[in-house]
Amino acid sequence: MELQTIIDSIRNFPGVTRKSKIHEVVDLLPTDAFPRVAAAEGEDAAAIEMGDSYVLFATDGIMESLVQSDPYMAGYFAVLVNVNDIAAMGGRATAMVDVVSMSDNRICGMLLRGMEEGVRRFGVPIVGGHTHPDCNYHAIDISIIGEVKKDCLIRSCSAKPGDDVVFVMDLDGHYPDNIPYAWLTTLDKDPKLVKRQMEAAAIVADEKLAHAGKDMSNPGSVGTLGMLLEASEMGAQVDLNRIPVPKDCTDFVRWLLCYQGCGFVYTCPPENSERIIEIFRKVKCEGAVVGKVNDSRKLELTYNGEKGTLFDFSSDIITGCKPKQHLPAKARQ
Repeated sequence: MELQTIIDSIRNFPGVTRKSKIHEVVDLLPTDAFPRVAAAEGEDAAAIEMGDSYVLFATDGIMESLVQSDPYMAGYFAVLVNVNDIAAMGGRATAMVDVVSMSDNRICGMLLRGMEEGVRRFGVPIVGGHTHPDCNYHAIDISIIGEVKKDCLIRSCSAKPGDDVVFVMDLDGHYPDNIPYAWLTTLDKDPKLVKRQMEAAAIVADEKLAHAGKDMSNPGSVGTLGMLLEASEMGAQVDLNRIPVPKDCTDFVRWLLCYQGCGFVYTCPPENSERIIEIFRKVKCEGAVVGKVNDSRKLELTYNGEKGTLFDFSSDIITGCKPKQHLPAKARQ
């Protein structure tokens, strides 16, 4: 496979292109005037000052196509994606609320069963919410809160030149029939292991090993790295041949594009890379140093001896967000 085919596939993937409108909303709702907001735009979760910690606050809505084709999985993923967002920031999830819109009790019941399984596996309760019982459509949206110590918060916007780029991923999974670009790893495992995998991300934060990080979400593994670099106003060189892949992987592009059930990208000082990989290896995830951060503002890829540029952030945008590294209240005084 030629590298340009991979580049074109990532750049044109809907999981990447549909992010381009985010900045238009963010620009209308600035957070600069709110001193307790420590992180917001462009991050996986907002961080709100609360004593010696940050309250992490995130929300996700599931795409209508999935709700229609597989409402059980839609309910389950509504929980999974929110828990991953809290873990990506180095936090531990506390509780969720939901908004369910429905016109068919059968579909609603399947949504609820999927959500129930997500609660059981991740150990995060749904403590309230809102129901629209008389809609002409079906939708599920969940909001989540978590907590992280102030000095342990992992942002997207703080990668540094010279950092290693580390990918960690659970390779033991499969593609669900109705979700061709999702790698499902959590539904068939012991819930104790699933919880330990999320805890591994919190341990990376507790030990202050990473400068920046994100969970591998809809843009896929390399696309998620692109969002991190865009937010950090950095670039990187990445060798695609170093990315961990399942033993039976027959479609490398699909693998690069898929949403990882448990997958994170970190940038960190080189001396910390092996420790991050070790933490996730203990919870049955594979990891590798796949590249290096630089200040070029270009995400450049190598593959089987070829070289090419995936994104040039002097002209390209993924989200268009430029997160500010807000300072805690004490630092502003």
